[in-house]
Amino acid sequence: MEWPACLNEFEKLLFRMDTPRVSIDNAVCPDATLVKVDSARKHGILLEAVQVLTDLNLSIKKAYISSDGRWFMDVFHVTDLNGNKLKDENVISYMEQSLGSIQFTRTCEYKGVTALELTGTDRIGLLSEVFAVLADLNVSVVDAKVWTHNGRIASLIYVKDCDSGCEIEDSLKISKIVSRLRPVLKGDSDIKSAKTIVSMATTHTERRLHQIMFDDRNYDGNSFNNSLKYDALEVSVQNWNERGYSVVNIQCKDRPKLLFDVVCTLTDMEYVVFHATINTQGSRASMEFYIRHSDGTPISSDAERQRVVQCLQASIQRRATQGVRLELYTEDRSCLLANVTRTFRENGLNVARAEISTTGEMALNIFYITDAEGYTPDSKTINSVREKIGMDNLKVKELPLIYHQNAERNEEEAGAGVGGAMLLSLGSIVRTNLYKLGLIRSYS
Repeated sequence: MEWPACLNEFEKLLFRMDTPRVSIDNAVCPDATLVKVDSARKHGILLEAVQVLTDLNLSIKKAYISSDGRWFMDVFHVTDLNGNKLKDENVISYMEQSLGSIQFTRTCEYKGVTALELTGTDRIGLLSEVFAVLADLNVSVVDAKVWTHNGRIASLIYVKDCDSGCEIEDSLKISKIVSRLRPVLKGDSDIKSAKTIVSMATTHTERRLHQIMFDDRNYDGNSFNNSLKYDALEVSVQNWNERGYSVVNIQCKDRPKLLFDVVCTLTDMEYVVFHATINTQGSRASMEFYIRHSDGTPISSDAERQRVVQCLQASIQRRATQGVRLELYTEDRSCLLANVTRTFRENGLNVARAEISTTGEMALNIFYITDAEGYTPDSKTINSVREKIGMDNLKVKELPLIYHQNAERNEEEAGAGVGGAMLLSLGSIVRTNLYKLGLIRSYS
């Protein structure tokens, strides 16, 4: 490569050392694309790598993470959401360039808009009221993500002024938006404080949603019918005192962005992942992480161990698919979101999660809808809503292939349980490498 004339040889050496080496290979693995990243160890760099892959809507089927001194080696087996190897050279090239620049802090991609961070008590119709207030104030929603969990709602909504078409810079109008939204979020029975904040929007949107819910102590408590929805989720934390690691084991349903959610939580809790093995079979995922605090010490108390378990459970549950996925693709217009979500409310439907986006004159809005008790709504109610909004515009979408696996295979994996997953983990590359280094015997 050509170097800028201003760099001396020492500066060039430092740049080479800090720049990750990326290798993408379609020949090694018969059913996945192999992505290998070698990089200097830096807090958060694993999250940056996983973020690149998940932002491309790739499914991580396996991963091996190993740290040797000051160096990290990350190996990912990835496919598209339909389980196919990557063939698009443009995607491969973009991925290679993005992974090669992960030593630089990645920020939120939204510019020219105003970011609103909202937190409050979830209830049917809340989102309808929020969008109605914004429409009444002549504010248009450009993009938004909404999560609900444990009776709470967190949202990042990117808006602009309808008149100017730009971000809202008028401090009086911003104050008015905040003052109108806060009582809506608080409602009549908010046991926690509702928040409406105008954000600088410098953090990756989904990472910021995890941070908002973590700050809201969303991990503390049980949502209605929680045991029925997430009974396949198991998280355990043990200390391997001999080597000074805490070992986190997770067994759960596989889904897109699962690894991102887990690594995001560990990173924001100031834990460093030194070694890890991620493996998926059928619809199940098995993950094992060897972690320490950023100061090099393992988890020191039962209370801290329990907090890690709760936080990881919450991070996985927040994005777990609930209810029916509805996609609205139509021409963007004023009050579109307010009218659509009002129709949901009038039919007793709750928005468990939402992804709002606009491109040019078109809007693509994805809603995960449940009934008032958190269950899948009946088909009559869904059809009634579709008729009111437009059958051609609002469609029921199937979940990705990852959710439709062989039932017999699932039963076999369920029978194997945690023990089977642990035996699988013992055969992983990470464990093999640790054994060769004389680091593995047992942990307790």
